[in-house]
Amino acid sequence: VQLQASGGGLVQAGGSLRLSCAASGRTFSEDVMGWFRQAPGKEREFVSAISRSSGTTNYADSVKGRFAISRDNAKNTVYLQMNSLKPEDTAVYYCAAATGWGRVTQLYDYWGQGTQVTVSS
Repeated sequence: VQLQASGGGLVQAGGSLRLSCAASGRTFSEDVMGWFRQAPGKEREFVSAISRSSGTTNYADSVKGRFAISRDNAKNTVYLQMNSLKPEDTAVYYCAAATGWGRVTQLYDYWGQGTQVTVSS
């Protein structure tokens, strides 16, 4: 399976970005999809996840109310809309696919290459 993340960039604090992750090589609708991020010198952390049918979503407390995850199974794509961005959101953002539901990195079997998000103050 291949996951290709895109949409990162440099944005001022308070701005918005929309990340996309296109999947191929698997039946996309069978996978739970998640977004994680890793800042320099820190461990990779959970950001958000969405269930196969989009019926259930989950967010880290640090992004709740500012970020929104969605998916389009017809396009094999998952999105992360990021609003009210803060400098502490600066990180490499990764999309990932899992067969089970959860927030821990070990549950996710497939990972994209990451896209850099930089928020300036």
